[in-house]
Amino acid sequence: MKPAPFDYVRAGSAGQAVAVLSEHGDDAKVLAGGQSLVAMMSMRLVRPTVLVDIAHIADLNYVRADADGLRIGAGATQSAVLRSPDVNRVAPLVPAALRWASHPAIRNRGTVVGSLVHADPAAELPAVALALDAELVVQGPAGSRTIPASELFVTYLTTSVEPDELAVELRIPQPPPGLRSGHAFLEVSRRHGDFALVAAGVNVATDASGRIESAAIVMAGIGDTPVRAIQAEVMLAGGRLDDKTLLEDVGRAAAADLSPTDDVHASGRYRQRVAAVLVKRALVQATAGGRDEH
Repeated sequence: MKPAPFDYVRAGSAGQAVAVLSEHGDDAKVLAGGQSLVAMMSMRLVRPTVLVDIAHIADLNYVRADADGLRIGAGATQSAVLRSPDVNRVAPLVPAALRWASHPAIRNRGTVVGSLVHADPAAELPAVALALDAELVVQGPAGSRTIPASELFVTYLTTSVEPDELAVELRIPQPPPGLRSGHAFLEVSRRHGDFALVAAGVNVATDASGRIESAAIVMAGIGDTPVRAIQAEVMLAGGRLDDKTLLEDVGRAAAADLSPTDDVHASGRYRQRVAAVLVKRALVQATAGGRDEH
């Protein structure tokens, strides 16, 4: 199939893109990498009358680290982020998840910020943003505002970004100083590169004795949005990652409150059981290899 007719605007700046979005509202869509949007347009699942291309705005294509953490511009591709030494140093959970995301040809075009705004609940990056307490910076007619990841994902393919706002930057805070961090991201899919049937990511910080100071557990593919397992995180606090019984209990607790539905790919019961297993395995992996000193 072919997309329905649309007008094309190649934006020269974020301000110009916002102006077009403000003029056309819900009838306009932003094109960055286009790896999801173009496919949906071709199937006529979405029919924008105006396409606003931001891929050529140089000011939005960057990956930077500073004292506060990471800043990833809306034009930065997933491949560029995957290769970035700053990302691997400050937020290694991001490249750990990106290695599961689709294939190199898609990552060469797809953007990190675009994946967040697309908000597919089976995608890896929305879950990672939730785990890392990331923030999305958006620019609109009234100026800029920041949306915490915990408030970004509303429901399936829907975020709290307004139709006249442009997502311009992802911010990821620095990890706690003086602690050791462990991370892992795992998923089950029909084939490597497919969207996850179930995915789980963990990010933990421990003191010199191995005591867990903080933890984040996220799951994807099990609802309308990625899910953070707050109660399971509380269970980890003060424990140790070498406590196998604790990790087993935490995995079960993380999946206990899930209510995934059945679909053509898997039953809800299957997803719930796999989520518990993946959380435990991710915690074990975070202990065994996914560790960094900060």
